[in-house]
Amino acid sequence: MTNKRQQLLDTFNYRFASKRFDPNKKIDDKDFETILETGRLSPSSLGLEPWKFLVVQDPELRQALKPISWGAQGQLDTASHFVILLARKNVRPESPYFQYHVREIRHMSEEMVSAMVEKTANFQRDNLHLYESDRALWDWASKQTYIPLGNMMTAAAFLGIDSCPIEGFQYEDVAKVLADKGYLDTDEFWPSVMVAFGYRDAEPKHAKTRRPAEDVVQWI
Repeated sequence: MTNKRQQLLDTFNYRFASKRFDPNKKIDDKDFETILETGRLSPSSLGLEPWKFLVVQDPELRQALKPISWGAQGQLDTASHFVILLARKNVRPESPYFQYHVREIRHMSEEMVSAMVEKTANFQRDNLHLYESDRALWDWASKQTYIPLGNMMTAAAFLGIDSCPIEGFQYEDVAKVLADKGYLDTDEFWPSVMVAFGYRDAEPKHAKTRRPAEDVVQWI
């Protein structure tokens, strides 16, 4: 057990936000399938999985994204794999996606569907006030994408693969580029966050720093 704990902590200590990668080193297909699988298997609020992962390997598309992705300049040119996580715009219980998910994916009975619809509506409307705007509902879905984002980066680090999460991009412009190329239905999805994967081209210049545990954790 001690070895497993240390192995887990070593994984987190190894990971850092790599701004550039070795362009000559590519991630093994099986390794990257494993990384994506950890994202797919990630939990989400109410189990709705309101996400989609676009793996951007087309060099021309990467170049089209560069002028509108200021936080991904080094990564778009050098990453072995580059992923854009999309968040669903409509996850209300009456939406086609919700109905598909509970019936076709989770195989709920009609009685269970009715209970899930009521539970979800009460939660979204009364607890989180998500029906006040379309943006509020999307923001909630976008939060969920950060769970697979974190899991994929941790899985990558466990495999000795580097990564970098990216929020520095022009969301409307990225959405337009993806939509114009037929990769994004803006009625259904919107870009949430990006992440690049590859092998670091240099070691970190500075040691990892974090606030001390006593500042972060309070037992009550």
